[in-house]
Amino acid sequence: MKKEKKETAKTEKPVEETKAAEVKEEIKEESAEEKLQKALDEKNDQFLRLYAEYDNFRKRSQKEKQDIYSSSKADVIKEILPVLDNFERAASNKEASPEDYQKGIEMIFNQFVQILSKQGVESFGEKGDAFDPNIHNAVMTVEDDSLGENVIAEVFTKGYKLGDKIIRDAVVKVANS
Repeated sequence: MKKEKKETAKTEKPVEETKAAEVKEEIKEESAEEKLQKALDEKNDQFLRLYAEYDNFRKRSQKEKQDIYSSSKADVIKEILPVLDNFERAASNKEASPEDYQKGIEMIFNQFVQILSKQGVESFGEKGDAFDPNIHNAVMTVEDDSLGENVIAEVFTKGYKLGDKIIRDAVVKVANS
């Protein structure tokens, strides 16, 4: 009987030790799981902060773009308003002679051309220029021996460009095409 108790004690002890080892292992596993969860939460937080920062940057850039557009538009209108004022003065001056009136219109025209030039707008499509279908719109042709082939014979409306961007094609009559 004493032997049986010793054997039972011997068999029970390793079971208790095994259970304790399993509990320690579970604690270690939970600890590793908690560490992974913390790392995941940290990365998720970083991602959300980065996403919010990008969204704010996008909104700020869009607002700045809109502000620049509005500001540049206002600047151009500010430049044109004196021309409008001069047109009003010319229209209200009923006592001006036709020569004075024409001189005033020419001055207003020159003022307007200066404003466009200051903004970087250039005109093109002069009589005698070579015809270029990329920037000229030919609406008529004429046979004229005094002009060369594919030469602009007449300009109906001038073309305008801003840098390399064509704002409006020139509408022309082309000779000998």
